[in-house]
Amino acid sequence: MSASLVLVVAMAENGVIGAAGAMPWHIPSDLKRFKALTVGKPVIMGRKTWEAIGRPLVDRDNIVVTRQAGFSPQGAIIAGDIDHALIMAQALAEGRGCREIAVIGGGEIYAQTIGRASRIAMTIVHGQIAGDTAFPEADPSLWQEVSREACPRGEKDSHATSFVVMERRGAAART
Repeated sequence: MSASLVLVVAMAENGVIGAAGAMPWHIPSDLKRFKALTVGKPVIMGRKTWEAIGRPLVDRDNIVVTRQAGFSPQGAIIAGDIDHALIMAQALAEGRGCREIAVIGGGEIYAQTIGRASRIAMTIVHGQIAGDTAFPEADPSLWQEVSREACPRGEKDSHATSFVVMERRGAAART
């Protein structure tokens, strides 16, 4: 059985996911959710996302997609393209006995994988936030909202959020 692909994303109401190589908000309560959604799974990210995080994510196989020759940070598995990343992630998921592979950004990686994903786990950051990177539009004819949870702004959070899960309509996506 192959692992399904889930996109894990935090985005503003206007689709923004990043600004100048960073997230344009500070929401520690959502980082806890992110960890819960990704621990124990292979995670796929682009080089810029890896650099923004600045370290390997603990208890996850960190697969970094990059075309940059010679890029080989400690704690990361390098893939030259998304297809190789998905092949590696499937093998790692099988070895871990997990049923999901998490795609965690950035914009280019989401755009390359949204057509292959079976689920999107998104935190909607309430507000119209300026930024230079956006999440690709999820075609409503292909995606169906299956759950939504309002998350009030926590003491250390810059914004209130909602946690929304979308599932692909009809046939399963391919990885």
